[in-house]
Amino acid sequence: MPTREDAWKLLCEYTSSESLRKHMLAVEACVRAYARKFGADEDLWGITALVHDFDYERWPNNEHAADKEHPAEGAKILRELGYPEEMVRAILSHADYTNVPRTSQLEHTLFACDELAGFLTACSYVRPSKSILDLEVDSVKRRLKDKAFAKGINRDDVRKGAEELGIPLEEHVQFCITAMRENADALGLRGSL
Repeated sequence: MPTREDAWKLLCEYTSSESLRKHMLAVEACVRAYARKFGADEDLWGITALVHDFDYERWPNNEHAADKEHPAEGAKILRELGYPEEMVRAILSHADYTNVPRTSQLEHTLFACDELAGFLTACSYVRPSKSILDLEVDSVKRRLKDKAFAKGINRDDVRKGAEELGIPLEEHVQFCITAMRENADALGLRGSL
């Protein structure tokens, strides 16, 4: 299995956007925390989350084609590099349009953390502190109801992710906030605190 360092180099080779890199780091933080909670392989889960969008910048897939662009192009590259099929399948399943059903706990967790991590980042950026360290669940829930805020984030996927994990939405939000707080500096989310 590739190391986290291998995965980071691959991600950086394909992704120049700092915000997209930080998004993948945020999803990794959340997924790793769930791996610890569930007693799963933290490296396998973390590396999967770290590279889940590494191909997005080059192949954004605005048409949502099942077999080309993101994440299909990334899956091909990962297979060529010898990444485990369990990782590749989880990455393919995080996009509903690939028609790869989510069946494993890793697949459900990656899906559940992807949109939420992006939303929590957006919520942090609009706080006076620009920090995740003082972000609270109630604030996130209010923002979820505001359709004009962070329009690119699919609220249905946020809710569906928590449902797939079998965890109440509030608990899932708090869990991911906590995971991201532990990595606030790397995510650029310490703000003024």
